[in-house]
Amino acid sequence: MSPSIAEVATAQTQTERQKKRVVRRSAPDGSQRLRRGVQLAFVALNAWIGLQFFLWVRSFEPGGPRLMVSRPAGVEGWLPIAGLMNLKYFAVTGRVPGIHPAAMILLMAFLLMSLLLKKAFCSWLCPVGTLSEYLWKLGRRLFGRNFAVPRWLDYGLRSLKYILLGLFAAVIVYMSAEALHDFMAGPYGIIADVKMLDFFRGIGWVGISVLVALAGLSLFIRNFWCRYLCPDGALMGLVSLVSPVKVRRDADACIDCGKCAKACPAQLKVDELVQIRSVECSACLACVAACPVDNGLQFALPARQASEPAARWRTRGLRPGTVAVVLAAIFFGAVLVARMTNHWQTYVPRHVYQQLVPNADAVSHPM
Repeated sequence: MSPSIAEVATAQTQTERQKKRVVRRSAPDGSQRLRRGVQLAFVALNAWIGLQFFLWVRSFEPGGPRLMVSRPAGVEGWLPIAGLMNLKYFAVTGRVPGIHPAAMILLMAFLLMSLLLKKAFCSWLCPVGTLSEYLWKLGRRLFGRNFAVPRWLDYGLRSLKYILLGLFAAVIVYMSAEALHDFMAGPYGIIADVKMLDFFRGIGWVGISVLVALAGLSLFIRNFWCRYLCPDGALMGLVSLVSPVKVRRDADACIDCGKCAKACPAQLKVDELVQIRSVECSACLACVAACPVDNGLQFALPARQASEPAARWRTRGLRPGTVAVVLAAIFFGAVLVARMTNHWQTYVPRHVYQQLVPNADAVSHPM
């Protein structure tokens, strides 16, 4: 009795998959080890900047140590709203603002990273993203799993970060260049970084409760803050839509094991797509690391037109080391250019800080 067409097709499919299984990755993927190293290095850099800034603030306060500590401009990386305000001021006037210019420079660097390498800033450099990632991994170790939010609720919650971004953007768009300058040059704008530090130094029970709740939710839900509430991540994600580099799947090489989708912290269906366009993709390369097939998944540029597109596609993949080098080049290059052009430091006379820093509690928001 001859086999049916369906049986022949099934047998051919099974034979093809068996052939695919021979093409295994020859060496273990080191992307996650490299990414963790970059994450920890950036956390250490931020910790050093934070300590230096704390000592600088304390040097102005009564009873504080009289240390000759300079103000680290890198602390302005924690002022994304100031960065957005200065970016609009620069776009309208063509002049780099004198107050918190590093906030704008760093924001531009992070946006360039997103333009070139998806939301790599979020998964490779952002200290909050690093903390969030370690929390959900700890939760998985403690409870054996992480929990997925129902799809209907997930869509609604993800809109929150875009609503927050929209509110901030609407206010900044509404303000004129003169209003932006007056705000940043006013007492509150000058010591916005000090106000941020004082918020955490004098945090009350309400603030502590919110932080504990966010940490607790992050244990159970992967990247809770980043996925649902971070307006910076929303902005990076929107810019990343036009990034030429994406996670791309070779459908011919794929063995349909589903390991990539299981490894994706953004819960993307990597195993069902040819390329990942989603704003939630943070270029963490966890899916690429989980793929057992050589070049089954790549973080790659688009394929060139060629007679053998699959082979040409494989040659355009970016190695994890290349991603790390590009991120470092953008970050340190931006800092170097800003320093060389005198657009890095906020030049405020010391006597102004001597008057404002000790009385930061009395300085209120002008709006």
